[in-house]
Amino acid sequence: MAFIRDRKEERTGFQCGQMPQDRSDFQNDFVMVYRVDDSTLERIRLFRERGYIIHLMTGIAWGHYQDYLYGRWDGREHWDEAQTDRFGNHILHNPDIPYMVPTVSFADYLTEKLKVAVDAGVEAIHVEEPEFWDRGGYSEAFKREYRMYYREDWKAPHESVDAKYKCSKLKAYLYTRTIDRLASSLKEYAMTKHGRALRFYVPTHSLVNYTQWKIVSPEGKLADIPAVDGCIAQVWTGTSREKNWYNGRFAERTFETAFLEYGVMQELVKGTGRTMWFLNDPIEDNPIFDWTDYRENYLRTITASLLHPKVNTYEICPWPNRVFYDKYPRGAENAEPIPPEYATILNNMFQTLGAIENKGGAEVRVGILAGDCQLYQREYPDCEFSEEIKERVGTVLVEDESLVRRFENELMKSETPDRELMLRFMSSNAFPAFFSLALPLLKAGIPVRPVLLDNARRYVGYLDDYDVLLMSYEYMKPDYPDINAAIAEWVRRGGQLIYAGDGFDPFHGIRSWWTGKYPTAAEHLFEMLGVEPKREKEIFDCGKGTAAVWKINPSVFSFSAENADALRAFFADVLARQGKKAEFRNYLLLERGVYTIAAVMDESVDDKALKLDGLFTDMYSPDFAVLHGASIAPGENKMLLDYSRIEDETLCVVGTSLRVNALEEKDGAIVADVRGAADFRAYLRLRVPFKPTEATIDGAPCALTYDEDTRTALVSFESVVGERKIVLK
Repeated sequence: MAFIRDRKEERTGFQCGQMPQDRSDFQNDFVMVYRVDDSTLERIRLFRERGYIIHLMTGIAWGHYQDYLYGRWDGREHWDEAQTDRFGNHILHNPDIPYMVPTVSFADYLTEKLKVAVDAGVEAIHVEEPEFWDRGGYSEAFKREYRMYYREDWKAPHESVDAKYKCSKLKAYLYTRTIDRLASSLKEYAMTKHGRALRFYVPTHSLVNYTQWKIVSPEGKLADIPAVDGCIAQVWTGTSREKNWYNGRFAERTFETAFLEYGVMQELVKGTGRTMWFLNDPIEDNPIFDWTDYRENYLRTITASLLHPKVNTYEICPWPNRVFYDKYPRGAENAEPIPPEYATILNNMFQTLGAIENKGGAEVRVGILAGDCQLYQREYPDCEFSEEIKERVGTVLVEDESLVRRFENELMKSETPDRELMLRFMSSNAFPAFFSLALPLLKAGIPVRPVLLDNARRYVGYLDDYDVLLMSYEYMKPDYPDINAAIAEWVRRGGQLIYAGDGFDPFHGIRSWWTGKYPTAAEHLFEMLGVEPKREKEIFDCGKGTAAVWKINPSVFSFSAENADALRAFFADVLARQGKKAEFRNYLLLERGVYTIAAVMDESVDDKALKLDGLFTDMYSPDFAVLHGASIAPGENKMLLDYSRIEDETLCVVGTSLRVNALEEKDGAIVADVRGAADFRAYLRLRVPFKPTEATIDGAPCALTYDEDTRTALVSFESVVGERKIVLK
């Protein structure tokens, strides 16, 4: 429990676009000062005075770049570089702030703009959200880039699967090029002018979320950019509450989606030595919800992040001012400021996250293959439908209610689903072909993790961490044939592969390396495996491993509980081929250092509560409550400190709302130097070598209780900004 640590470890940080505020002075390690404007240098100075390591963050796809758009930077207007849909509409982040086509000119503009931050001494730069919307690709700038890249005239993405796929691949390339150019230029500038190293990071949504929201972005491709030092996994309630299908029901599954999102983000840096911060947001971008919703979903997402033990660095809060100063639901008559208890819990977690170690827990051995290529086929072109796509298709993030009802009443109840309705279902924001493979196992307590397809060829032995892999080429297509070779070799060395697919997806018909020789890339995979599937379901022995093929569209596993059960049964049959037993349950449980992380799921194989024996502290309670045993019901999650795993420390921090800078036993007293945010009730629970009878903060008495079973003292007080001294006698 590294509650007392050097800021240079940079375990926790937050992004902020305002001047420092007392309620958000959490005293974590670093702050990402947001955007370059007239106030940037002053904000950097003020945060530095409060002790923070300074980074800078700005958008790479959008931002306050009007001087570039209107020609004040180089004398030429650049509105032709705004992302544009097929109807000629600019795709806007805010009025007057379009999403940009990342041209060379735009990259050079950002380089010059960000030199100001380098001159101010920031230690790192973050360019967030490299996003090109799937519905874009019609601007003049994009057409120019298409001609230069493909050496042929631009073709409208909505006219054919091949044009759609090629345009999407180009979108990913353009942002890869821009990030490479920008990072390399700024690092060279920092070294040549200032003689110091500059770090460069890319905060980005998960591959899962961008696929759902139909946004093309370089995800796995970031690994191929040498100047990138790591990423921030922008996973939060707003991404993870995106609805999906399971057991024939369309609903939010925030915990499960977040678990998959954090899981795939971990793969972006696995084995590279680069840094990954997991983001947790106490609210979300949509201000219509109340504090109960925000709190419940925050704890779901933070639990999901903690269940991945190889990451122990976190962005604790984006935009803290909107959390601690705004009222919600925003604009409603009953809008309220943050409840005092929630404010305390958040400050507790901001400190606890800095004490997490990246150790403990068994490795996840079951994976589902995913890849950047799934971003390239999120909408089907007009030619796949009997009548032209309606204007609203592909322009909204929320599923049309009438379409959802059609999925329920027509698609899922038909023995021969309508082709066009199935296409609409597969291209919906629910991304059913992926979730239909993942959720039946995850809901049954199998901690399945997305595995990046291209990493199989990028890193030798990348797949060796997994015993079982599920995959389908119905929602993605491999860019290179040696991906199949790597998968087949992994199987022959003992891996167990489950492939689901029936060749239904029209994107099998794109022009690629398998064109003309194989009807689909899956047929090449089967050849590499040495199998010839004839029946609907077959399991083959391949060397020391197993290859199982089910000729079915994976999306149908979401149609009903019976279909989900069928996938689980097939999974169990495959494991049994090598003498293994599938163990299904309704929870995920991880012992991580002194902590036990648990999530009990609803819609699972049973509805029992998880019972845990032992002496714990509830880290999700405001006062770090002591528990004698714990019961966790379906839909609930916990982070528990297990006292049996504390290594006989006579004096240590169990939980704190403030940063503890020093802690010592001195002259018969315990002295703690603390500092944190203002205007909330703060708690500090310490394991102590004696029972204290008096506690003071800055010389004034404060509340004190002592627990005999845990040998811990709890002090509490109203927090104010500044250095403070707590003494227990």
